[in-house]
Amino acid sequence: MQVVVLCGGKGTRLSEYTEEIPKPLIEIGPKPILWHLVQMYKSFGHKDFIFCLGYKGNKIKDYFKGEKGINIEFVDTGLETNKAERILKARHLIKDNDFFVTYGDDLSDVNINALYKFHKKNNKIATLTAVNLESPFGILELNKNEVVGFREKPKLDKFMNGGFYVFNKKIFKYIKKGYDLEKDVLREMAKAKQIAAFKHSGFWKSMNTLKDVIELNELYKKGQLKWLR
Repeated sequence: MQVVVLCGGKGTRLSEYTEEIPKPLIEIGPKPILWHLVQMYKSFGHKDFIFCLGYKGNKIKDYFKGEKGINIEFVDTGLETNKAERILKARHLIKDNDFFVTYGDDLSDVNINALYKFHKKNNKIATLTAVNLESPFGILELNKNEVVGFREKPKLDKFMNGGFYVFNKKIFKYIKKGYDLEKDVLREMAKAKQIAAFKHSGFWKSMNTLKDVIELNELYKKGQLKWLR
């Protein structure tokens, strides 16, 4: 199956890096996060990628141009284009009815093939990976007014959209000019009951801040590349 990777954003929250390189080229160890993402999908047998480029897209193209063992088609989707429109601009390259879509700055140990199997079973237009919210703070365990324990940044019982999508081509009926993927397209599809949620309780991490970059590199140094099989 083809994997559409949204890797055109400006990454302004990581401007200490992104003034020079696009966010997907920020390194975890000696390799960019986008390389790690490609290896993740490749480990499940998916080797056909469509990179939706934007900000400093030529640097991504130059880095991956000679990458062996995979096929990458590069699409310049524009500097100010939103996620939904980036997918729309790659439409002509999508061959099959179903295709993966992922962000270029998230990593997970989600079983991609189990995700696709779940998508087919539920017969929805879209399937997203639902991950537990993690508290940014430690949680107190109380017995009335007595502190009986501490839980350091636990996972909460609420879910968030972790990306790692499977879409059917019918999604293009919902994508209109100016529509945002999360705020418009997915909300309309949810109203139409056309989204399934694949619950994933394992590792998931997004690279949004300097703290995230540091944490992912600490995992690399420890040899804990949880996103690779």
